[in-house]
Amino acid sequence: MDKIFIRDLAQRCIIGIYPEERREKQDIVINVEMHCDLRKAGRSDDLNDTVDYKSIKKAILKLVEESGFQLIESLAESIADIALADEKIQQAVVTIDKPGALRFAKSSAVEITRMR
Repeated sequence: MDKIFIRDLAQRCIIGIYPEERREKQDIVINVEMHCDLRKAGRSDDLNDTVDYKSIKKAILKLVEESGFQLIESLAESIADIALADEKIQQAVVTIDKPGALRFAKSSAVEITRMR
């Protein structure tokens, strides 16, 4: 299966369970791997035959900007739903890093895989 990636999409949002996390926006880094068949697009060179990853990115940014999730797991699930809303995508792998969440660690992260 072919893949399209959105890599290192940096955003700030309210996320977390602790009072200080509910007050101050935090950095998150989102990676989305979308599995789909790209043969038709490769032959036609036509956007209509592939995944419009710019529109998916915009939908993700809108979700994150308006969100108030407590868990990065919940945010990842919603991002996977956005990706899988495109019928061409058969599987989505979403990774969300939360830099600075743990002392002495570069980040904490969650990765989920969802299939159609």
